Amino acid sequence: MSAPKSAPKSAPVPASTTSTSTTRAAASYDNAKVVNRFDLTKRLVARLKKDEAVIGGIGNTNFDLWSAGRRPQNFYMLGSMGLAIPIALGVALAQPRRHVIALEGDGSLLMQLGCLTTIAALKPANLTMVIMDNGLYQITGGQPTAAAGVADYVALARAAGLARSAWAADEEDFEALVDLALAEGGPTFIAARIDDKPGVGTTDRDPVQIRERFMHGLGVRRVP
Repeated sequence: MSAPKSAPKSAPVPASTTSTSTTRAAASYDNAKVVNRFDLTKRLVARLKKDEAVIGGIGNTNFDLWSAGRRPQNFYMLGSMGLAIPIALGVALAQPRRHVIALEGDGSLLMQLGCLTTIAALKPANLTMVIMDNGLYQITGGQPTAAAGVADYVALARAAGLARSAWAADEEDFEALVDLALAEGGPTFIAARIDDKPGVGTTDRDPVQIRERFMHGLGVRRVP
């Protein structure tokens, strides 16, 4: 008897998930282009026109967010690995009229996979999750994650109940997915394969200033 074949690292995505699917097949992990995190972050920030909140996960994810364009609606996490998406969920529930975006690394997501089922159950239409996947714990020395070459984050998200989940085929597809999420709501889960380039710049590590700036940006605290 021959050994069973392993499942391919991809998952079917319904046509409604991405506006580009009418002209080409939905991307999978295997055919997605490896892109640059800072470039994607700049493209994302450039599309924010309505004071959307952005929660940047620890390390290179928020270093690139800091360098891509500082906004009072950006929250730069320090030392709380895996909590970008749970924090974004809290903000989305507290301010349902504001779109909230979580930028998270693949290694950090592995620490909080359970949050995906919570989001699927609560269905916050104003929440978008962006996962930057290079298969590494990059900032601690480049160790491979347990999921590297094994798990498909889009398949995990869909299995958790997040139907609007997709791989970004390339930079233009990433922009299209972000535009769709902002226009039609979600919750939406977008994963992108990224290279191993280090983050650009370094976030100012002042937790009080980060908190106060963000609270002012969300309109929950007046500027003195």
